[in-house]
This record gives sequence, C-alpha cells and structure tokens, in this order.
Amino acid sequence: MILKYQKATDEYTTYALVEPDHVDGAPRATELCVIGDETYAHIPDDMVLPQQPANLEVGMETIVLTDELRAELKALSPHVRLINTRVVEKIREKYTTDDELKMHREFAQNGSTPTTQAYMDHVAASRVWGVAEKAKIGL
Repeated sequence: MILKYQKATDEYTTYALVEPDHVDGAPRATELCVIGDETYAHIPDDMVLPQQPANLEVGMETIVLTDELRAELKALSPHVRLINTRVVEKIREKYTTDDELKMHREFAQNGSTPTTQAYMDHVAASRVWGVAEKAKIGL
C-alpha cells in the first residue's frame, strides 16, 4: 500500500514514519518522494506498522493510486531513477550505445534476425526486471 502523510517538526525533532524493528530479510517501508508537504511511502502488505507519533497519525491516509499520481511518483522518486539506471546498466553489460544503434539499423534493414532478436530479448529481460523492482515499491 502507499501511505501519504505530513512529517511534523517541532523545536528539536522531525517526526517521520516509524517502522517496526528490522529483522534481516524482512520487508522495509520505502519513502518514495515528497510532493508539496506530503510524504509518500510504500508499506509492504505484510508489514504491520507500530504506533505512530500522534502528530503524524492524524493525517496518515492510504491512497488509491491513480495513473496520474503513479506517473508523478515515478517521476519524483529517487528509487525509480535508480531502478531505471540499473536497467540501462543491465543492457550495457552486453550492448554499448553504438551496438544498440547498429541493432536498430540492422532490424530496419533486415527485419528480425537471430542477432537482433537476442538483443531485443536481452533488453526485454532487463526491462521486465525493472518493472518487477518498481512493483516491489508499489509502482
């Protein structure tokens, strides 16, 4: 689920979402981004949040993710940017930018060949990995 809340600040402290004590291998909450004064966080379905500071709990709400909000969260989330960077890195493990241009030219001239199909399969697998990683944070 995606939770929206406003962090609260007093003279000494900034109050943010409190997670359960972490155990290795257990899911973690992920702060996705801040839009205006609202902080958006992904809370894994199997996570039970502990009691939250009273000044946060009042404004906490589970949101319904619209296409427009999903696009905005993806555009602003550093986690999504990192996933996108890693997708490109996965592609670059096997193909340089020049290799990709060559594959596109070859496909345009000759259609699908074993070489271009191997390239497309590799890119597709990298993108599928990225989609799966984004799904882990609710996007």
